[in-house]
Amino acid sequence: MNICVFCSSSNAISTIYFDEAQKLGALIGKNKHVLINGGANVGLMEAVTIAASKAGAKTIGIIPEKMIRRSLASDNSHEVIVTKDMMERKAQMRELSDAFIALPGGFGTLEEILEVITLRQLSYHHKPIVFINTNGFFDHLFKQFEVSYTEQFAKPIYRELYYVATNVEDAIDHIENYKEIELDSKWFVVPEK
Repeated sequence: MNICVFCSSSNAISTIYFDEAQKLGALIGKNKHVLINGGANVGLMEAVTIAASKAGAKTIGIIPEKMIRRSLASDNSHEVIVTKDMMERKAQMRELSDAFIALPGGFGTLEEILEVITLRQLSYHHKPIVFINTNGFFDHLFKQFEVSYTEQFAKPIYRELYYVATNVEDAIDHIENYKEIELDSKWFVVPEK
């Protein structure tokens, strides 16, 4: 199975996040999956790539040409796919992947995982989506999701669009045993005036 991991490119973050990224990479390799990620040589991206590769996984990094020119491509990816821009990068990542995992990350990570949730909501794909909530990193995001459900900006059934894993083992177990659920229409029935 091709597992796409969205995650931080920061080298300044706590070791707790690097430890979890390394565990995830190792488990992807141990379970004979393929790692798909952003292909950079920094942050959690590089940590998960190195760990997955050491554990026997094939690793595919997908990186925009602008980042290649800035010497940001990982030398630890078995295959590097160069795209013209970020939009093409994300499209390639989605197309090649059978499942998506978000480790903690910044704006790019949030944008990537929210996009795959939105596309799942609209039935453009039916692939599993998992957050690994290391150190409670995503707690405030999940609280914002709850506001969306409470205020009827989103239907409560959309809690089923994604899974919140407590650790890497939980995440991989969810993906390997994923059963797609049927979602109803995105739109609420609008009351007549």
